Amino acid sequence: MVAARRIGLVICPDFDFMGLAVTSPFQIANRYAGERVYEVQLLSESGGPVRSALGAEIATEPLPEPDAFDTILVAAGIDIPTPSPGLVAYVRAAAHSARRLAGLCLGAFILAEAGLLNGRRATTHWHFAPQFRERYPACRLDIDKIYVTDGTLWTSAGMSAGIDLAVGMVERDHGRELAQRVARGLVMEHRRAGGQAQHSALLAVDARTDRIQGVLAHARQNLRLPLTTEDLAAFACLSPRQFTRLFRAETGVSPAKAIETLRVEAAKLMLEQSRLPIEAIAVEVGLGNRERMRRAFLRVHGEVPRAIRRAAGPLAVV
Repeated sequence: MVAARRIGLVICPDFDFMGLAVTSPFQIANRYAGERVYEVQLLSESGGPVRSALGAEIATEPLPEPDAFDTILVAAGIDIPTPSPGLVAYVRAAAHSARRLAGLCLGAFILAEAGLLNGRRATTHWHFAPQFRERYPACRLDIDKIYVTDGTLWTSAGMSAGIDLAVGMVERDHGRELAQRVARGLVMEHRRAGGQAQHSALLAVDARTDRIQGVLAHARQNLRLPLTTEDLAAFACLSPRQFTRLFRAETGVSPAKAIETLRVEAAKLMLEQSRLPIEAIAVEVGLGNRERMRRAFLRVHGEVPRAIRRAAGPLAVV
């Protein structure tokens, strides 16, 4: 029987309940492992009830000695936190005694305030990146990742990304198979790797009407097909000229540009979460061959496919 790893989640006043979701992967890992591999405890600086931003309270235990935990996670609310000197000191000590330490979303500000991110890679919510860089210029902020691991320090881009971070920890502790089962148990569409970007180029390809939304859905499901403007217009029951005009009015881009973006994003996900050869991925998403895929990636992301696969790291394998 494996000894349970103790996970401490430190919450601050005015915390957001979404931050508590990071505990779910550890609980579900216990179920699928068939034994208690994690023991999760909610902590706060003084213990007792802690008030959330919604006004509801949650019971917590006071901060114990940092070496009492294998992993300490630090959560905050929806605004930049102002941690007390006591919490900053605790986090600083935890970095030397716990096996790993994580700042969830704006919790990265607390790790940075403790001086732990100087010279280290980290991420936080994209909206607060300018303030983070101004306050902590010595940190190598990587705002294009949903979570970042630098040695024993982990940081996530947002509260929901904390779930991905926790699944990554399960994989690091107990292997890919258990992490996959946990992700499926959470009904996660994909187990997003840390190298995956906070922003998807697909966010820029959206439509107001059901007709164009239907065309985009059809394209996503049939990326191996040619998907010419004529093909898409026929699917929408419009002439190519009418379709192109309507499509551009709703999405802001041409049909050809949108299809390229869909193909690149699908390929990017496969690069990050599989080890299929690049040539095979190019065929699968309709980009034809490695060279055409390389040019498309440079246009959409400014990086070549091999660089994106390298950045995804070993946790990207599914």
